[in-house]
Amino acid sequence: MEGATDPEDEASAPSPFAPPVKRSVTIAGHQTAISLEPIFWEALRAAAARVGLPVNALIARIDVARMAAATPPNLASAIRCWLFRDIMRP
Repeated sequence: MEGATDPEDEASAPSPFAPPVKRSVTIAGHQTAISLEPIFWEALRAAAARVGLPVNALIARIDVARMAAATPPNLASAIRCWLFRDIMRP
């Protein structure tokens, strides 16, 4: 069937509707907690691997960029927006 997915692939993939998971990260020597849905944690790990950085270092870069915004969003929102923009790049 066209467009069908393998049930085994779906079973191993995080649900896009899973509730947020809170994790502690260290940014500029300070620990903070970030709540993101598992699908965003997975995307963040993949993006960090793609650019050759630890996840904490990528989050720190995103944090610096968000603080430069005229009206900085919260960090979890900034991460989601950064990830979306990252996948939308040609």
